[in-house]
Amino acid sequence: MLQRYICLIFALLVQLSVQASKQASETQTQISLTLDDFHQAASDANQQQYFDLLSDKAVFIGTDATERWDKNTFKAFAKPYFDKGQGWTYIPRNRHVTLSASGQVAWFDELLDSQSYGECRGTGVLELTENGWKISQYHLTIPLPNGLAKDVVKQIQQQQH
Repeated sequence: MLQRYICLIFALLVQLSVQASKQASETQTQISLTLDDFHQAASDANQQQYFDLLSDKAVFIGTDATERWDKNTFKAFAKPYFDKGQGWTYIPRNRHVTLSASGQVAWFDELLDSQSYGECRGTGVLELTENGWKISQYHLTIPLPNGLAKDVVKQIQQQQH
């Protein structure tokens, strides 16, 4: 009889583990789809969809040191481009997503290909809202090979003076 209970408990634990793993996988997929939709909306110059994927308090950090925009400021920056049908295309090719223990927050990093800037990196944070996953912070960078760093730093310093 005891052996039966142990087997039953073990079977229940395995089932719960499988369900948790499946749910985590579905969450990862939802997050990736949100980020893919974000990039596609930018490429299509679809301002409505693009900014709907950002949380109300979102921050976008661009490649220039001066580019730290809240959602409304970023929207004002992007509007003239989107109004002319000019977006920007970044194609994700390698993404890592980590989910918080609560399952309500995720952070990510992704390598992107851009015709204009070559290899780029996006990092950021998403929050689960009643309207799905929303991007709370997105940070776009251009990875710099270590061998070029000193020369690039000198160029930046010269431009700043």
